[in-house]
Amino acid sequence: MIYTHSSEGITADMLTGFFVGWPNPPKPQTHLQLLQNSNKVILAIDEQTNQVVGFITAISDGVLSAYIPLLEVLPAYQQKGIGKELMTRMLKELEHIYMIDLCCDDDLLPYYEEFGMMRSNGMLLRNYHRQSGE
Repeated sequence: MIYTHSSEGITADMLTGFFVGWPNPPKPQTHLQLLQNSNKVILAIDEQTNQVVGFITAISDGVLSAYIPLLEVLPAYQQKGIGKELMTRMLKELEHIYMIDLCCDDDLLPYYEEFGMMRSNGMLLRNYHRQSGE
């Protein structure tokens, strides 16, 4: 597995199969845009197929706060430590930041607690008609 901190050289063709179960998933071209526009990105690339098999993004002011909106690993590559490696690398990238936040489903809380994250209350708004990013 190759891990890279850049979306340079990544094409939409390398980003298929993500956002499983989303009612309105982003298309690979939109996925590429969100990677390119994120402050920080780490990609896991299968060197055999040259496909992106996992990614994590962060948006930050670079001073006090960062938000991790997305961590995804393709279903065929899950349970192999790729998500853990992506999260570990991103937290290392953000270790100088005071607050690092993310939102997740309740069943994922124990996963993120393994990285020293704490449960908290929050509020959110979802415009599901905009979920595809188009």
